Amino acid sequence: MEDIHRILEALQQRKQRSVLATITRVEGSAYRKEGASMLLFEDGTQVGVLSTGCLEADIAARVPELLAAGVPQTYVFDLDSTDPLSWGEGPGCGGVIQVTALPVDGSLRRHLLTLKEYLDDQIEVMLILKMDSDPSAYGYSFVAGSRHRFGEWPGVFPEAMLDWAAAGRLRRSGMQVVPGAAEEVFAHTYCPKPRLTLFGAGLDARPLAAFAAAAGFSVTVSDWRAALCERSYFPDVHMLLDGFPEEMAGRIRWTPNDYAVIMTHHFRRDRELIRILSGHNLAYVGLLGSKRRTQRLLEGGSLPEHWHAPVGLPIGADGPEEIAFSIVAELIQVYRFSRKRRLSYEAT
Repeated sequence: MEDIHRILEALQQRKQRSVLATITRVEGSAYRKEGASMLLFEDGTQVGVLSTGCLEADIAARVPELLAAGVPQTYVFDLDSTDPLSWGEGPGCGGVIQVTALPVDGSLRRHLLTLKEYLDDQIEVMLILKMDSDPSAYGYSFVAGSRHRFGEWPGVFPEAMLDWAAAGRLRRSGMQVVPGAAEEVFAHTYCPKPRLTLFGAGLDARPLAAFAAAAGFSVTVSDWRAALCERSYFPDVHMLLDGFPEEMAGRIRWTPNDYAVIMTHHFRRDRELIRILSGHNLAYVGLLGSKRRTQRLLEGGSLPEHWHAPVGLPIGADGPEEIAFSIVAELIQVYRFSRKRRLSYEAT
């Protein structure tokens, strides 16, 4: 998932001066694509990555001058050359990468924390970045939902960009020509964390919750057995819900971007959860257990198309950790495929 969520959390927790670096153009191959960001603090701490280590040291060395100047800068790194005199160690990765670095001043910090509030509320936000050879002509604007805009933009903001945002025309990250103008801007849409709800807080739920949180999911664990719903067992989850399935499922505002895994190991509760979740349009529902057990649960019925039983990719997993890996891999696969399909649909 995107590093922006960890970046915003770090920015909220620390008051130290920092620089936000974002890939704004890629020509050829690259480890990360347009929109990937990292935050570099004045003390050398870094959150996020832009490459496999090719760019980070160079950008980090520029942080003092960026903070001293207080204006954005754009750098171009040619990773295509194998000539060590080009820059760095001549990695020969095959791409040319443009990185725009923004010193995080008071205004940008406030706006980034507003971005976090929107993302935490499951609202997409688009970044539109105006770049120019003159640093004073730089500007940025965040568009939440379709029309609400906040940021620092020099001059009059082109209303056509809001129309494009509302129509979903700017979801693909990269440089875009402003409608009706002869200038380019960088556009990128930040998506909320995908939400994963685990029904069941047994021993096998613990590694799954930890791995899914590390992969970028906002994880909720629900179980009617209060002794299992302990923060010490699930330190990385967003929320713990203690209650019976029908009560807890009713407290969640389900969306088509939600993911769920049923793993209570309790036959009657699993059947109840199948009934409840079948009434919602979710991105993914996984059911832990063998095919034979699933057939018994369904009593001759069938699962919806987007349900997965047995849950997880078929890698021959054995034990809680390996099974958790297989489930998280499948979650990522479904998430990436759905994002790609959505972008392809909205581009037409």
